[in-house]
Amino acid sequence: MGIVTPQGMTKADLVDLIYERVGSSKKEACEVVEAVFAIIKDSLRQGEKVKVSGFGTFLVNQKHARRGRNPQTGEPITIDSRRVLSFKASQVLKDRVNNGVKSAPGMNGGSDPEPEE
Repeated sequence: MGIVTPQGMTKADLVDLIYERVGSSKKEACEVVEAVFAIIKDSLRQGEKVKVSGFGTFLVNQKHARRGRNPQTGEPITIDSRRVLSFKASQVLKDRVNNGVKSAPGMNGGSDPEPEE
């Protein structure tokens, strides 16, 4: 990949990689990256699932209000309902991260295997 930083890959790093690989101008690469993220954000804001084949799925889940407690005082409190963002990596991405080594059946935390994308 070429770009490795202690804090991980940034949006600017993505722009640079697209610029290098596609051969477009940096301005065009930046516009593409911004547009892709804007589309993903807008879809998630509307509650839609965003599935990128071979990569994974972004989901918005609704968490209901629940009882909790203040850890400092032990006082009971109500935790408001909220929407939370989650990401489920595709099996293709999981295998790629593990250097092409497929995980053994039943070794993925008890969940059903995700279909090949």
